[in-house]
Amino acid sequence: MKDQGRSTRKRTGGRLRPFRNKKRYQLGRQPAETTVGEPRFQTIDARGTETKTRALATNVAQVADSGETVEAEIENVVENPSNTNYARRNILTKGAIIETSEGRARVTSRPGQTGQVNAVLLD
Repeated sequence: MKDQGRSTRKRTGGRLRPFRNKKRYQLGRQPAETTVGEPRFQTIDARGTETKTRALATNVAQVADSGETVEAEIENVVENPSNTNYARRNILTKGAIIETSEGRARVTSRPGQTGQVNAVLLD
């Protein structure tokens, strides 16, 4: 993957040659691509002594509405601004618009990083 790190081109359009290979902490991982469905989680090692819980699939969201937070069931993904195909495939990412038992909501958390779905109800 060459996405992470600095650009391979200068401001002027000239080529920048890499001065070294990536170090281990600079490597990325494949995206979790959390789907709507029966809850499945995966624990992965993070930098240092930390761990991350990835949500591979989930059907529950914490939905906030004017100070009150309710646990709602996710029905499907209506719209996903990060990728148009994600809405068709029911993939949850931050910013996705989801249909819940409480109404439409926008995802504010990162399910692939935190393992949970937090959302804010839309008017």
